[in-house]
Amino acid sequence: MLTKLGQKFTDTFTRYMPSAYVFALLLTLLSGLMALIFTSTKPITILEGWYDGFWKLLSFGMQIVLIVITAYSIAQAPPIKRGINWLSKRITTPIQVYLTIMVFGILISFISFGMVVVTSILARELAIRIKGVHYPFLVACVYFSGNAWVCGLSSSVPLLLNTENNFLIESNILSDTISTSYSLGSTLNLLMIILFLFVAPFIIWLLIPKSANGKELHNLIVERTDSEATIKSEALSYKLPYKALSDALNNAGWLQITIALLGLVYIVYHFATKGFDLNFNIMIFIFIIVGLFLHITPMRYSIAMKRASSNISGILFQYPFYAGIMGIMMASGLGVKISEVLASVATPNSYAFISYITGGIVNFAIPSAGGEFAVIGPSIINMVQDLGINMTSSEINTMMARASMSVAYGESLSNLLQPFFLLLVFPVMGKGIKIQARDIVGYLFIPFVLFFILQALMVTYIPL
Repeated sequence: MLTKLGQKFTDTFTRYMPSAYVFALLLTLLSGLMALIFTSTKPITILEGWYDGFWKLLSFGMQIVLIVITAYSIAQAPPIKRGINWLSKRITTPIQVYLTIMVFGILISFISFGMVVVTSILARELAIRIKGVHYPFLVACVYFSGNAWVCGLSSSVPLLLNTENNFLIESNILSDTISTSYSLGSTLNLLMIILFLFVAPFIIWLLIPKSANGKELHNLIVERTDSEATIKSEALSYKLPYKALSDALNNAGWLQITIALLGLVYIVYHFATKGFDLNFNIMIFIFIIVGLFLHITPMRYSIAMKRASSNISGILFQYPFYAGIMGIMMASGLGVKISEVLASVATPNSYAFISYITGGIVNFAIPSAGGEFAVIGPSIINMVQDLGINMTSSEINTMMARASMSVAYGESLSNLLQPFFLLLVFPVMGKGIKIQARDIVGYLFIPFVLFFILQALMVTYIPL
């Protein structure tokens, strides 16, 4: 019954849901209209906010591009190929593929949400090797597994609350940082981790399509993009028929390994001096250094990066539109107004659920946890402080951490219906095939509903 219901939702989304780019354009118009109707902001101010917002996520967009291509270049290295071949010999059925990808994706997403690229690489390789895998459903598994990042080490909101002189402290909304022991180390978050590890794969198992006819990877390929030549053989093909210094340098393993060793020294220094400070920049740097080691020569690494960079157009031109939507929300005060309206009805028993709903709603316009919390975080914190006026500082910190994490859980879950972060998955899993967000999101609707019910109950009723 669940499988049939899931297929109905998939058919509905296929019929009515536009591409991620069109989705961004429609959200731009909707955000602008809502800003005009519900705030007193002048139209030109909204346009200015939209324009200014375009450039506020440029560095973030470049980080996303680099995380995709550096991770993908690693996957093309011979040792990784051998590892995937070894794994594929032990995974022989589609069910094993789906469940392996779910568990693997959830576990590495606890490190960082950028790790969804690694999950994508493994999933595509398994789909190539194992018959009967329903490819759009597998993409949905990858995307769903990446949702677990919100409970892990790179969760933006708890890291922000524990950062010295964060914007909440500088704005006198908070007097001090809030330790991650109140957020990531809380009973609520630990139980949320268990929810992802055990319940999410079970939900996916219940929803596995009965047939993959016409939906296997080889059925969807419209452009043969993977070169039959290995990276090593392509590198050799560039050599001149006679000895030349240029060829010697292009294929100089000593040169690339020396640079890689210098990078390794810095990575060790970084973690030795800053602890487990895992952010986007250091992750990208690690991926680059690992790629240098694995590909050995400059020519091979250049070829791997060229192949990895061939399908990132969606990221390059769509991110600025979503950043523009964030600019509208900030310039007009629409995001703050939404959170204030919701916070006005909060009680000591409902504040976490209100925060959860707020995070989910605003995420459709600002699909970035950090960017969203910059807009609605002050209203959420003020709401908790008003509710806890007669409580101890420890109790208030616990409530603020719970409310903030509830925002993060809501924001993360609504990504299942918001195709923004599919842009992280599609450069790998959509390479050379005909696939859009509408082909994926339908499979995520039932997981969204079930997780919404479970998470709403958890943030509301799990004791402090």
